[in-house]
Amino acid sequence: MIAKLRGILDSSGDDYCLVDVGGVGYLVYASGRTLSGLPPVGEDVVLLIDTHVREDHIHLYGFRHELERDWFRLLQSVQGVGAKVALTILSTVSPDELTAGIAAQDKTVVARAKGVGPKMATRIVNELKDKVAKLAVTSNLAGAVQSGDASIGGNGGQDNMGSMGDAVSALTNLGYRPAEALQAVSRAAQQLGGNDDLQGLIRVALQELSQ
Repeated sequence: MIAKLRGILDSSGDDYCLVDVGGVGYLVYASGRTLSGLPPVGEDVVLLIDTHVREDHIHLYGFRHELERDWFRLLQSVQGVGAKVALTILSTVSPDELTAGIAAQDKTVVARAKGVGPKMATRIVNELKDKVAKLAVTSNLAGAVQSGDASIGGNGGQDNMGSMGDAVSALTNLGYRPAEALQAVSRAAQQLGGNDDLQGLIRVALQELSQ
């Protein structure tokens, strides 16, 4: 099972890239977000790989960061969401936007992706609302900003995303369910804008939970 590739970027297309590893070319499917962050052709590239083995094919899916790979796997746990749809969603919506949108049960965030209708978007939100909170806690939301994505608070900083993860962890330690803790922290981050330090996030999130 291939889990990682390190080689030379040979070429790339709309939904794939070709990685030369010791003279062997590996065709790797990837989201537009991952492809846009690749180095120029001929330079070194490292991709995390999710290998799909079927009776009629073996497909490799590549990611620059663990968080996007985790989201790729998580999205496919929803009925009707395959690898192609998952990549389409990740090409359109960043991991942190997915986290915030699903925590807030906002199906319009997911429905922005081409080919994802209202029914599928609703199913994704309903089936992942608890799982995404656990993902946010364990990842501490740091992986999203490694790719340069904007944060929920709008400042794009790694400290902001780390503070959100820490705030969710603190609330779950107080006995709140991960899903409701993440939803409250997301709302708190939106209220505070770029001034969302850890103590402020916890304070405003607790106010949200008490309402």
